[in-house]
Amino acid sequence: MNDDPIRLIVTGGTFDKHYDEIKGELTFRDSQLPEILKQVRVTDPVRMEIVQLIDSLQMTDEHRERILDRCRAAAERRIVITHGTDRMPETARLLGPEALDKTIVLTGAMVPYKISGSDALFNLGSAFMAVRLLPPGVWIAMNGRAFAWDDVRKDFERGVFVRREG
Repeated sequence: MNDDPIRLIVTGGTFDKHYDEIKGELTFRDSQLPEILKQVRVTDPVRMEIVQLIDSLQMTDEHRERILDRCRAAAERRIVITHGTDRMPETARLLGPEALDKTIVLTGAMVPYKISGSDALFNLGSAFMAVRLLPPGVWIAMNGRAFAWDDVRKDFERGVFVRREG
């Protein structure tokens, strides 16, 4: 392993949603990543950058291009991106062919961080480990597994990520 600094790019998704008691729905307020990083005791140098706080179902090509631009501009060669799970593979397929010579790992959560039973902490920890161990390229770290950008899909029926043909 290495001690390279890590860029954490925040884009929203269920990871950062909270329950709005007034509206009775899940919404965005601020990123919860600073609190999460303290809780999981990440000791590596991390530079966090909030690009947007949106649900991936509302993500457009323009939003994805903004993520790509931030990956290109990052001085760090190791990048973790928090992202909504519904459209995460589409963003990975935009980033992958760019061959940025960086290790980029996308991760998300099926259940918001603040809700009991959330997978956010586990998936973020997996992403931090993956970004340290995997070679340059674009990966998705979910459910305790890492998937190459061109061989992954979300199984909506089971709520897990699988190989594209699986």
